[in-house]
Amino acid sequence: MMIMTENVWDYPRPPRWERCGRRVVAMHADQTVFDTQEAIRVLETSHPPVYYVPRSAVRPPLRPAGRTSHCEFKGVASYWDLIVDGAVVGEAAWSYEAPTAGYEPLAGMLAFYPSKLDRCSVDGEPVTPQSGDFYGGWITGEVLGPFKGGPGTSGW
Repeated sequence: MMIMTENVWDYPRPPRWERCGRRVVAMHADQTVFDTQEAIRVLETSHPPVYYVPRSAVRPPLRPAGRTSHCEFKGVASYWDLIVDGAVVGEAAWSYEAPTAGYEPLAGMLAFYPSKLDRCSVDGEPVTPQSGDFYGGWITGEVLGPFKGGPGTSGW
């Protein structure tokens, strides 16, 4: 089977969202955090895709982390702590509860930092977390960089 590749420098700015239908899975402490084929993928120039999953797909409890940030395109992001077997994974996810016009399908969906979880995969392929933890991108073999987010890339 031939794997199609995408170069993140061909992704748009402002970012584009798309329903992807791929199986997106995350595990932490031997627990399934989510396993869904209802994710939305957000593509933005220089960043690996970010996968947003329905809140209903998340199995362990979440609690508000008490922090927000602002995206110039999507609006105000709220951060969430994940609780797995009583252990707290601080700010493991974020959401746009009331996204700006054009990003309404993201409302209430959750994006998780793959670096804060033990294992993440897309259609069974392990994910490499985007360096830097600011953007939370999911790197698979089909996604080509270089990627913004690591040391020395803030001026890109």
